Amino acid sequence: MEKIVEQGLLFDFYGELLTDHQKRVYRDAVFEDMSLGEIAQEYGISRQGVHDLIRRCNNSLQEYEDKLHLVSRFMKIRTKIKEIDSLAEDAELSRRELAEGIRRISGQILEEL
Repeated sequence: MEKIVEQGLLFDFYGELLTDHQKRVYRDAVFEDMSLGEIAQEYGISRQGVHDLIRRCNNSLQEYEDKLHLVSRFMKIRTKIKEIDSLAEDAELSRRELAEGIRRISGQILEEL
């Protein structure tokens, strides 16, 4: 997964577990693409402080994912939903085959949850 997408997903799922200060700095760095110097000036801290804070946030977010697996579950379920969409678009399937395919995939989703 592309790093910026991964950071975005981790932040979406676990960002509320960061402090308000960490969230603001992380958003500025990752989503607003501000430089370390710009962020440092904005918050009155050193560039090294900004770098360390972003690194700690990345580590914290990854640790939450390593323990809770919410992002990986989300991605697996998303893939299964795409499979259901693909089944629904397959005009060659009979209604019975479609229903069986949907039941199979929905069972896999329920197991994931």
